Amino acid sequence: MRRGGDAVALPRKEMEMTEGKTGYVAHSTGSGQARPKMPAPPVPVATVSRKAVQFGSVSSGSGHRVVVYGPGGIGKTTLAAQLPGPVAFVDLDESLPRLRGQLEESGRMANIMPVAGIHDWQTLREVLQADGWDKVRSIVIDTGTKAEELAVAYTLEHTLQDSKRATNIEGYGFGKGFGYVFDTFLPLLGDLDRHARAGRNVVMVCHDCTSTVPNPAGEDWLRYEPRLQSPASGKASIRLRVREWADHVLFVGYDVDVNKDGKGRGAGTRTLYAAELPHCMAKSRTTQETMPLGEDGAAVWAAVIR
Repeated sequence: MRRGGDAVALPRKEMEMTEGKTGYVAHSTGSGQARPKMPAPPVPVATVSRKAVQFGSVSSGSGHRVVVYGPGGIGKTTLAAQLPGPVAFVDLDESLPRLRGQLEESGRMANIMPVAGIHDWQTLREVLQADGWDKVRSIVIDTGTKAEELAVAYTLEHTLQDSKRATNIEGYGFGKGFGYVFDTFLPLLGDLDRHARAGRNVVMVCHDCTSTVPNPAGEDWLRYEPRLQSPASGKASIRLRVREWADHVLFVGYDVDVNKDGKGRGAGTRTLYAAELPHCMAKSRTTQETMPLGEDGAAVWAAVIR
C-alpha cells in the first residue's frame, strides 16, 4: 500500500486453521500475536515398587459359625448348652431360668456362663466387642430372632424419617425400612466373626417359619427356614445373608408321618438336618448326615464341629 507516494509494509497476519462443520476454516490470529506454546511433554513416571504377594497356611484354629433353628420348645437351647465349653450364653429369650432345673439335674449348667445386662442392641454389640472372653470356647445368641427385634427397635430410634421417628418399619416408605434394619444388623456378624477368628464357636439360635421357595423349573413349594427378615423381593434379606455367613445351618424338626387322609402322626421324636432337603433350608461344611436328636447333644456337636 502506498501512502503519500511511500510504500508502507502492512503487518503480517498469522493464520490458523480450525475445523468447521463444512471443512477447515482459516482464522486470523491477530497482528503480531505469538503462537501458543505447546504443552511440555509428559514426565516419565518413576517405576513404583510393588509389594510381593505373601502366601500363608490355612488356619486350623478358627471357630465354627452355626445357625440352629426349629420350632419353639423342641430343644434348641438345651442342644446349644452342650457345645464345647465353657459356653457364654446371651439369653435374649430368657430361656435359661425355665430350663435351670433340668440343666442342673443333667450337670449341663456347669458348662454355661450367662452373659448379664443385655437388653438392647447397643449393649449387645458393646458386650461382644468387650474384653474378657479368653476362657470362653463357644458363644450362643439365643435367639437371633430376638436380636433382630432389638435391631428393629434401634433403627426406629436412631434413623429418622423427615426429622421424625418412625413408629414402624413401613413408616420409612416402601422397602426402605427393611434396608435400614439390614444395615443395622449386619455389623453383628462382623462382631461374631472376630470371635470365630479367635477360635470360639459362635452359634445363633433362631425360631422357624415357613417360606415359599421360587422354583424356575416348576411349581413353587413351602419349606422351613430361620425366622429372620426376608422381604419377598430378596433385597435386604437378613435370612439369606446369615445363611451365606454361617458354616452350618442346622434344622431341628419333629418326626411326623402324614397318612393318606392328610393327618399327621408322630411320637415326639426329633431329627437334626445338616443338608438341604425340599422341606428345610440346611447346610454344613463338615457333614451331610441326618441325625436323630436324643439327649446326648454332645454327639451332634462332635459330628458338626470338627
